[in-house]
Amino acid sequence: MENANFITSAFKHQTSEIIPRPVIDLKENEDDRRILIVDDEAPVRALFADFLAEKYICITAASSDEALTHMTEAAYAVVISDMQMPGRNGVELLREIRSRYPDTAVIMVSGTDRPQRIRDALQVGAFDYLIKPCELDVLALSVERALERRSLTLTARRYRADLERQNVELAARKTELERLQAQIVHSEKMASLGQLAAGIAHELNNPAGFIYGNMDLLQEYTSKMERVLAIYDRAVLPPDVAAEVKATKAQISYDVLLSEWQSMIADCRDGAGRIRDVVQNLRLFSRLDEAEFKMVDLHEGIDSTLRLLSRYYGSGRIGLVRDYGQLPQVNCFPGQLNQVWMNLLVNAAQATGGEGEVRISSRVEGTAVVVVISDNGCGIPADILKKIFDPFFTTKPVGEGTGLGLSIVYGIIEKHGGTITAESQVGVGSKVTISIPISTPNGFVMTPNEVSGLQ
Repeated sequence: MENANFITSAFKHQTSEIIPRPVIDLKENEDDRRILIVDDEAPVRALFADFLAEKYICITAASSDEALTHMTEAAYAVVISDMQMPGRNGVELLREIRSRYPDTAVIMVSGTDRPQRIRDALQVGAFDYLIKPCELDVLALSVERALERRSLTLTARRYRADLERQNVELAARKTELERLQAQIVHSEKMASLGQLAAGIAHELNNPAGFIYGNMDLLQEYTSKMERVLAIYDRAVLPPDVAAEVKATKAQISYDVLLSEWQSMIADCRDGAGRIRDVVQNLRLFSRLDEAEFKMVDLHEGIDSTLRLLSRYYGSGRIGLVRDYGQLPQVNCFPGQLNQVWMNLLVNAAQATGGEGEVRISSRVEGTAVVVVISDNGCGIPADILKKIFDPFFTTKPVGEGTGLGLSIVYGIIEKHGGTITAESQVGVGSKVTISIPISTPNGFVMTPNEVSGLQ
């Protein structure tokens, strides 16, 4: 028994240095005070139970099977088990407990002091290994240490679960912050572009008006000049003057000039008209003077956006179908909805590859206006479709897309109290459905910062 005395004395020496030990409130939970004592010798069971009963709830069992039956009926913080028992021995019971009840600490007690037996028990998962006959104070100390370790393990697990939950919340907040940041960046960019467009439109408006107005006068004056020149052509001139006039007409290609004069004026008048239309569309699209909700015609905004997208829809390669219903005016931020139409119509045109059909339909459903923009383009796979409104998600090559467009569209529609959904089938096409309340929804209030952020 020299090894037993050595192990016991070493254990005493080690535990005597652990002062002070953390104090655990064992009254908080009965499960943390319940101990199961397993031994085939009744005197040993009674000795351990009587000694530990002052601080703990002690239950005894004469075999491994009886112990497992007890454990199915109640939770135990610590199991004190003998190594040698009829039927299942202590190691088999230890394996079963570690497998089914990993939060339960197991202290093995045995009269065998072979180091290999001790190592085997500890490797299987025993918290401690005591040698019979063991001092009761040592047993109590081992139980206390087992409970401390169990408490620390459970606390660490709760902290870990808490940290994981907080990490999920932080990830969600980070995503929301990225979305808000993207919206702010996009709003600032659109505000700058809107101010630039409004400034250009303002500067071009007057000179474009002068040119367009003067072209009408020029055409009228040119007709009058042609009447005078026709009279001169019929006049009889002296031979030398007639010869000079003939030479001059040949030199300046008088006949060609006269025939193309009106055509050139008509072309200039048409170009001036186009400049005037672009200026008007820029002013209509920017709408910087509309910093609050107002009643507008959605069809007017869609049509002005289409005119600005003439490079897609003016070539004739993309068929454009307008299936407009009878819509009332809608209370909204017109400039913001124009950004929505711009993003969706550009995406629809690009999805067709420049050749296909884009359809715009509108209708009234209850108290909302519904606008549907569909195309017969390449379509979007299902796994990508659910991500298209996420900030920074894009299927375009690097440098061609930021992944902000549709997330901003989603934010604008959401701010208007509406909804936006997308449907798509690869090889068939895509459809985006937007629903916007005709009037401001009840309880829908935007702060001054949100209003300025949308401008």
